[in-house]
Amino acid sequence: MRKIRFQPQDTVEPFRIDEVATPVPGPGQLLVNTEVVGVSLGLVRALRAGTEPTAEPGGEMVGRVAALGAGVEGFRVGDRVGGVAFEGVHAQSVLAVPAMVTAVPPQVTPADALALVRGGLVALSALRAGRFEEGESVLVTAAASGAGHLAVQLAKALGASRVVAAVRSADKADFVRGCGADEVVIYAQDSWGDPVDLVLDGVGGDLVQRGVDALSPHGRLVAFSAGGGAVDAGSLLGGLKSVIGLSIGLIARRQPELIEQRRAELWDLHAAGRLRPAHEALPLDQVDKAVELIESRRNLGRVLLHTT
Repeated sequence: MRKIRFQPQDTVEPFRIDEVATPVPGPGQLLVNTEVVGVSLGLVRALRAGTEPTAEPGGEMVGRVAALGAGVEGFRVGDRVGGVAFEGVHAQSVLAVPAMVTAVPPQVTPADALALVRGGLVALSALRAGRFEEGESVLVTAAASGAGHLAVQLAKALGASRVVAAVRSADKADFVRGCGADEVVIYAQDSWGDPVDLVLDGVGGDLVQRGVDALSPHGRLVAFSAGGGAVDAGSLLGGLKSVIGLSIGLIARRQPELIEQRRAELWDLHAAGRLRPAHEALPLDQVDKAVELIESRRNLGRVLLHTT
């Protein structure tokens, strides 16, 4: 099978496609022959940090079950699945654990499924963590990203009265408006407009405080980015504002039934035409272009690689 080898980024060949043996699933593992795999901001950050990851990078994938390890129940060879593999995901076959994958409906395309199994799950979970209610206003940062553009669509589909998309540059305005945003703001603007009830922050850093400042009284900010950031606690007091952290990994480990419920809700919304995942797809051997697309912040929606 073909597999990407990530090498030091200052070498002549930072990305190599190797021919390697197909892995064999151990106890409690699935072998999945992938159709598409994701390229994420987390991967780009790891590659640009100057240190090689201790394990081959993991991430999202969609494919079909090719073999079952001992003790695996609830799956059969040939089942169509999507989810997250902990490592070695950028390959034609990957090992996964049942708790981190879910069945994919037959009518959903591989690219749409890849966008929903992780990005859609994050977006919906961020809305739920923020205690979103119909009729409230929502602002989404990184609104053109894999999770962000779906958060804009979900907020609109679930009854938000006003959805504000915050993006880095004006050239993404048409895209996020097409996702349902009522207003578009640029990070560098002095004001992000009228206050909102809920901010979903997928960027971190200085934008966390900007998001808090954009909240109306009793407003909530949900932080789902790995970008960090600090908040002045004093800025929360007068408006009775809240900051909430979100970890999909922790929910998956402690409440797997909740993950299944939310993915089922995503499939239903997609089937009803209320979710339209956007993606930019490249072949496996163009991983360098995929990484550059994310690093330059030019991607609109999820970036993925076809492995077949």
